[in-house]
Amino acid sequence: MDELTPTEALIGPDASADGDDLTVRAAAPEDAAEICRMLNTIDILELGHAETDLGIVEVDLVHPEADLPHNSWLAFRNGSMVAYGLLWDDSGADRIDADHYVLPDHQDAGERVLAAIETRAAERAAENGATRAVVHLNLNIRPSLDRATLARRGWHTVRRYHVLTRPLSRAADPAPTPPPGLTLRDCAAEADRRRAHALVQEAFVGHHDHQARTYQQWLDDLGEGMDWSLVWVASLAGTGDVAVVVTRDDRAAMAWVPYLGVREDARGRGIAGHLLRHSFAVYAARGRDTIGLGVDTENATGALDLYTAHGLGLHYAVDTWEVTVPTPR
Repeated sequence: MDELTPTEALIGPDASADGDDLTVRAAAPEDAAEICRMLNTIDILELGHAETDLGIVEVDLVHPEADLPHNSWLAFRNGSMVAYGLLWDDSGADRIDADHYVLPDHQDAGERVLAAIETRAAERAAENGATRAVVHLNLNIRPSLDRATLARRGWHTVRRYHVLTRPLSRAADPAPTPPPGLTLRDCAAEADRRRAHALVQEAFVGHHDHQARTYQQWLDDLGEGMDWSLVWVASLAGTGDVAVVVTRDDRAAMAWVPYLGVREDARGRGIAGHLLRHSFAVYAARGRDTIGLGVDTENATGALDLYTAHGLGLHYAVDTWEVTVPTPR
């Protein structure tokens, strides 16, 4: 008998029952297009329209830390993809993160993938020397995965995030006047990219779910195709570099702001608002009609109020689900 792959060992090389052809295997980079199609089917169910770009899926599958044979699962029923799971370990400790997607009519497949994520998370935490795995999973507040399944398996919600969007137009979004002493520069130069990374790490250090990343890890997380002319570092006269906004223009649905951070000692001076308005103006001039970002609704810096005050409104909400799993003895 051939040796089982890690995915087969967790779920079985053929998870069929009663003649139902349900099979599970690890994902591979060449699965990206089919995964993207399934995720857009779920987008339509949860959001009303497709929003997943192929490039987003590809970044996950080719990430140097992905370890797909151990940390990914694709479920197929009668040859059609019905569920997808991906696990990653940014903490090097007990915190393990995962993605999970399932078509609503295939909850049994979704639960098998969820069980595999839990088992592998415990193994991974044990490899890190931890005695438990604290697993986080972000799902739409009305997810395609049955919430009763999550509750039955011990999962519970711990945080809510909002994805906010705002319409853009050249008439409504002229270039703003900066606060006194504030200047912006883009990150076309390598040295400025490193400053952007350092500012992100400093500004987000106390935020829920933030994991410290080295410069190379951060670049890997962002993936290829970054336009560094759309990433700006803000410098304040007499103080130095105080803030950063990372934006990207490679999503079909909207321009996107992955990071906007201000050093703690420079907050309350209108810098974050200026970076927002600067981004609005740049993308309006580029012809984009929508910009979006995500925000922790319990963010202690008042980010949600800042964003709504600048015209960003709720697009959809996401809950962070958590389960604690003991590691193998």
